[in-house]
Amino acid sequence: MIKTDVIDQIAFELYEAEKQKKSVNKFVDAYPELDEALAYQVQERLIELKCKEENTKRVGRKLGLTSKAKQEMMGVHEPSYGVLLESMQLGEGERISLAPFIHAKLEPEIAFVFNKEIKGPHVTVADVLTATKYIAPALEIIDSRFQGFSFTLPDAVADNSSSSRYIIGERFYSPENFDLKLMGMVYKQNGEVVATGAGAAVMGHPARAIAWLANRLYKVGQSIQPGEVVLSGSLSAAIKIEPGDHFSASFDGLGSVEAVFTE
Repeated sequence: MIKTDVIDQIAFELYEAEKQKKSVNKFVDAYPELDEALAYQVQERLIELKCKEENTKRVGRKLGLTSKAKQEMMGVHEPSYGVLLESMQLGEGERISLAPFIHAKLEPEIAFVFNKEIKGPHVTVADVLTATKYIAPALEIIDSRFQGFSFTLPDAVADNSSSSRYIIGERFYSPENFDLKLMGMVYKQNGEVVATGAGAAVMGHPARAIAWLANRLYKVGQSIQPGEVVLSGSLSAAIKIEPGDHFSASFDGLGSVEAVFTE
């Protein structure tokens, strides 16, 4: 069993890796006992550390590994989740420096914002949609703290599921006007289409991913709170970001969200 001081140590090393922009080796090699449950304890400790040191607060959650392809690649059968902090949100339209990142990638997602608590253990897609105040197009910058973006599931979970920054588009809509399963998305990098997708790419329906999250959080005595934002999972593969890149993700009926990157 991993001791409390080891959980603290892993969390501190991940915090320092992000702060110093230096990648680390997989922790499962040094701590073979690091499983998914313990990794979520490390994640919780890392978030506590970031909130204290960066004077920030929790504002929501993000889902990872929501596609079958990613789950098979990682050898798992369900998603993972991380915590979103106030300090992670970027405004649409601002030029984003790549200086803080190790090897950033960008993913197009649908963001959900809630006006009711969602608490497991038996949350359904319908429950999620009823509790949703609005949805919006979003982009998530992921940036693993591991060497070469190479990690196991417990490593990734401990690293707050590779969370880094996110942008939410400035248009907000009620989900009742859309069939999110069929919602189409076009993802462009420097004006060229790099991916297309639909809401069904996220566990068959983006709200199904959030229902899974609520039911999973119930096991650790947590829930999705009113006012929180949840990034429901990427509709395509993540694209590596280079200085000067301009990305856009356009969603049927939701409009688009854009990001421009500098050195």
